[in-house]
Amino acid sequence: MHLPAPPSASLPRPFERDRYSLRLASSQADVIAAQSLRYHVFALEMGAVTPGPPGLDADGFDDLCDHLVLWHSAPGRPAEAVGTYRLLPPHSNDHDPRSRGLYADGQFGLMPMESILDRTVEVGRACVRADHRGGPAISMLWRGIAGYLNLTGYRYLLGCASMPLTDGGRSAAAFWDLALRDHLAPAHRRCRPRRPVPIGRLPRATELTVPPLVAGYLRLGAKVCGPPGHDEMFGTADFLMLLDLEAADQQYLQRFSATGG
Repeated sequence: MHLPAPPSASLPRPFERDRYSLRLASSQADVIAAQSLRYHVFALEMGAVTPGPPGLDADGFDDLCDHLVLWHSAPGRPAEAVGTYRLLPPHSNDHDPRSRGLYADGQFGLMPMESILDRTVEVGRACVRADHRGGPAISMLWRGIAGYLNLTGYRYLLGCASMPLTDGGRSAAAFWDLALRDHLAPAHRRCRPRRPVPIGRLPRATELTVPPLVAGYLRLGAKVCGPPGHDEMFGTADFLMLLDLEAADQQYLQRFSATGG
């Protein structure tokens, strides 16, 4: 099989906006900035026990992944990393079966995905610094992901979308009801969680607020590939999401895929 070349470290010009710039990490310093941001959000803000040396969220997948980093420049200050996503393309995964080389394999049995994993980019470790979550940061990260898929030519996007359990699982349970009604993957793409959340026994939130990163998946047309697993490190219910670009909402996708100046 012919594999597309890895993308350039520079994304197209439109990925600069309102003192923000978005690019793929091109140095170890860029990766460390992303890992430091992840530690700040995951460990210090969310209370997760993260892997890596003090001050960094780092694991063995980082060396295999491309790191999408959103930078913000304030007057008189150096640019700071304020958002990140990491992307694991299939050309960086030489496991057999290929599912064993994905981060999500630790949470879900992925064999129903095996036939498409040679065309699938796994995304994960997404975070945005708290003081930038109300601006264009999240839409810019999604634009970067769309640009990455356009550059590499891969068809599918696979990742875990997290819902908090701090409310007793009410939001996660309500989201599962929404998924069952409107967003469930076909039976041959559903995957079993290794540590299931007892979703059927949980009370439902009366008003569901879908986190922006999760909402981005749904707006593009991603499907939920079964009930959630319990991410013990982060204390969340994780839903496995699959986006097929050929079945995505093309009008919404075009908002993120534009490359004009």
